[in-house]
Amino acid sequence: MKDYFSLAFNNLRRRKLRSWLTMIGIFIGIAAVVALISLGQGLQNAITEQFEQLGSDKIIIMPKTLGPPGSATSQSLMLTDKDLNVIENTRGVSSVIGILMKTTLVKFKDESSVNYVMGIDTNNVQKINDLMNVEVIEGRDLKQGDEYKAVVGYNHAYGSIWTKDIQLRDTISIEGQEFKVIGILKKIGNPYDDASVYISKDTLKNILNTGDEESEIIAQSAPGYDPAKVAEDVKRELRQYRNEEEDQETFSVQTSDQLLETFSSIFGIVQAVLVGIAGISLVVGGIGIMNTMYTAVMERTKEIGTMKAVGAKNSDILFIFLIEAGLLGLVGGLIGVGIGYALGQAAQYIASQALGTDLLKADTSLTLILGSLAFSFVIGAASGIFPAMQASRLKPAEALRHE
Repeated sequence: MKDYFSLAFNNLRRRKLRSWLTMIGIFIGIAAVVALISLGQGLQNAITEQFEQLGSDKIIIMPKTLGPPGSATSQSLMLTDKDLNVIENTRGVSSVIGILMKTTLVKFKDESSVNYVMGIDTNNVQKINDLMNVEVIEGRDLKQGDEYKAVVGYNHAYGSIWTKDIQLRDTISIEGQEFKVIGILKKIGNPYDDASVYISKDTLKNILNTGDEESEIIAQSAPGYDPAKVAEDVKRELRQYRNEEEDQETFSVQTSDQLLETFSSIFGIVQAVLVGIAGISLVVGGIGIMNTMYTAVMERTKEIGTMKAVGAKNSDILFIFLIEAGLLGLVGGLIGVGIGYALGQAAQYIASQALGTDLLKADTSLTLILGSLAFSFVIGAASGIFPAMQASRLKPAEALRHE
């Protein structure tokens, strides 16, 4: 077997330019696959970590809209504080918070930025912090009576939102109303959350005239209760209160585990499509290897005849050409893995610097690397099966007479 590999390697080395050109399709395809899978796995790990921090006992209630929370405009779709009371009185619910979330224009000095402004109940700040997994690292939290005070996300103070970062006691303007910054939140990793501004819910309602609207309601199931069962009870109670038919609700009720499962399913489909597109390069690369191997058979017909004349068996010729094709795939795979790893790290760095997010991380596992190399070798060897069979079936006398 060692002789087979040695002979195949020497044959490839004698045709360096052709070998490199043949491997292009393979290493482009493998690079794309490695980069996409590593980034996808890294993103999925980060999202899973976010949900784990949220906790499996959380239940999220939102209006059924195509946009983000707070985008509902129809009165029939909007959640209200009356819905919150219904949820709070549902069996198995230990605590509930309502959040008013709106996209508004935030001004700081001579600059403007469109950001999420979160209206929270200042009487239950600690409960909200626990449910939303947020933490103040500078200054203090909002408290009762903080009518025109604001706590800003991490990126306002340490990101690239403003030319000059916001500091404690600076003043920002929301819809023309000035707010004093009293706190800065710990980095979450989501660029939207890290760019949010938190103010009193009553103040935000007055500024935007939203009435008793709630953009999102987060409930926590009590210890000993199954969150999925509690979520079904919440859904039933809300449906009865809002006088809506089953499966025709204007709201959605999901546990954090269900949301994660939904995300994973959708993301898995998207990733499979992207990898499938990248796999086209592997098909092209495989065809290139097949073409090269057919050419090699024609060029080396006399050599094959000589080998058979001195005792080489059909299986020996078959193995030599199969290994040669597999090596083309393997070397292309090695280069592709290196390029794919570099692309993944570059995408992670750009996302971190330009977007200020830690969600996009490349997770290039050993399994992914070894799997990619094995796959590239198999693609190469499979592409060389027919040329290798043709070479092994040549008759010595005819091969020696070939010009």
